[in-house]
Amino acid sequence: MYFQHAPQVWAAHPGLVAGLLYAEGVDGKPRADLPLADLHAAARERLAAGTEASFPEIQAWRRAFARMGLAPTKYRCASESLLRRLRTEDALPEVHPLVDLGNAISAAYAVPVGILDVTRIGDGIEVRPARGDERYLTFGGAEEHPDPGEVIFADPRGRAHARRWTNRQSGWSSVRDDTATILVVVEAMHDSASEDVPRLLAALAGELRRGWGVSSRWALLTPAAPRFEF
Repeated sequence: MYFQHAPQVWAAHPGLVAGLLYAEGVDGKPRADLPLADLHAAARERLAAGTEASFPEIQAWRRAFARMGLAPTKYRCASESLLRRLRTEDALPEVHPLVDLGNAISAAYAVPVGILDVTRIGDGIEVRPARGDERYLTFGGAEEHPDPGEVIFADPRGRAHARRWTNRQSGWSSVRDDTATILVVVEAMHDSASEDVPRLLAALAGELRRGWGVSSRWALLTPAAPRFEF
C-alpha cells in the first residue's frame, strides 16, 4: 500500500511539507488519558492573541486554496475549521478517541491532520487533481463527484477520500469503532512547516504509544521521495 502526491501537486505547491504516520493496534479505548484539554488550551492561548485567520499556518493554506481557484473563506482547511469552532463554541465535538486526538493536535499546531482507516483505502492513495468521475462519500452517506481539477485523495478504485485537498475528509475511510490500523496525513505550507510537521508527528506517535501501547512509523515526503509505502 502507498500514499503519494502527484508531480503536478508538488509543482503547483513547492512549499508543501507532507508527513505520514502508520500505526497498528489502535482499536479500543486508550489505556491512558489523552491530553485533549492541554492541546485545546494551547490552541485557545494562540487564539487569545488573534483569530485563526492571522496564523501563518492558516494563511499559507488560504493562499493555496486561492491558487486552486477556491474562495478561502468559503472553503477552509480542516485545521482552520477546528480553530474557528473552538473560538466560537469554546469546544470541539467528541467523536472517537483517535479522531478527538487528531483534532486536538490539529488545533494546537494549526495544521490539517487526516486519519484514514487503512483497511478501507484499497491499494493506496494519490493526492491529485480530480477527473470529475470519482466518487466521494459524505459522512451522511450521500455520494458526490468532485469537480474536475479539484485536488482529492484518490484510490485506484476511483473513490475520493478527501475533497478540496484538506477541506473535507470522506466517509469511505473515516475512523470507526472497529478501526485498528491507521494512516495519518499531515500537510503544511507555512515557512516553519519543515520543523513543525516532524514535531507534530513525533507528538502524535508519543500519544499513540502512551494511549494504546503501539509503535508508529512516520516519514516526510519530498518531490525527490514522494511515496510512503506501508
